Amino acid sequence: MGIGEFFALASAINWAVAVMLYKRSGETMSPMALNLFKNILTTLLMTLTVVAVHGFHWPMPTSGNIGLIMISGVIGVAIADNLYFHALNTIGAGRTGIVSSIYSPSVIVLSILFLGERLAGLQVAGFALVMAGIMMISTDVQFRRSLPRAQLINGLLIGALAVILMGVGVVMIKSILEQADFLVVVELRFVSGILAMLLLVLVTGKTSAIMAEYRRPHHWRSIVLASLIGSYAGSMLWLAGYKYAMASVAAVLNETASIFILILAWLWLKESLSLTKMIAIGLTFSGVLLMVIA
Repeated sequence: MGIGEFFALASAINWAVAVMLYKRSGETMSPMALNLFKNILTTLLMTLTVVAVHGFHWPMPTSGNIGLIMISGVIGVAIADNLYFHALNTIGAGRTGIVSSIYSPSVIVLSILFLGERLAGLQVAGFALVMAGIMMISTDVQFRRSLPRAQLINGLLIGALAVILMGVGVVMIKSILEQADFLVVVELRFVSGILAMLLLVLVTGKTSAIMAEYRRPHHWRSIVLASLIGSYAGSMLWLAGYKYAMASVAAVLNETASIFILILAWLWLKESLSLTKMIAIGLTFSGVLLMVIA
């Protein structure tokens, strides 16, 4: 296993734990307020990290690359994360974890079209097993049970759009990640995401409402911990996987997050874990193993 594959798998485990914490956080805080808080906290921590490593003379990318990184941040940090939190609140952690599995086919298609990447034989077989697990779990009766049809469809569509936009955001800066300073790229993505969110808050007139939310009691320990694990550490692990591995391979390895989300949702949030889900987990995990050894 190469370093890129290691980072991609570590990112998946990291994100699964963060989702459990974000789910609890979302019980009392709106997606917009939650996303803005975690982005501000992460940006402050990333700024301190970059200063600790580079001092005050940062190795900045070219102006053109900065523009692409900023657009990537708006798409991935401001828009996609906000949609993901909406889906998490609407359909639950387990279902959102399964919907997130369309992330890898999205990245693979984008990587083939724009990066010229190709999967080897074992990687194709692994991808097929991952998709088989996803299709199997989507037909599980318990996947649809206890939610109104309109709520389920709405949550599924929002979740799907969120993970597709995440894929777009990372593929568009894959070549930049390979050349530019890694920490500076992460910092610029979060800065652009915050600026976009603050602009949206001002335009929509939600400043007072969000400030009022921050003054109310919340699961602050979970919110801060989720931001540290999922946003600060998670973003570095996630982008490091794409820096040192093929985008298509890193994306499929990221799919292990759905396995850990299902298991943790069962253990932590007491969501059901049916036989169908367990078989789907086995298929997905087998596919990931093929991707790793290929």
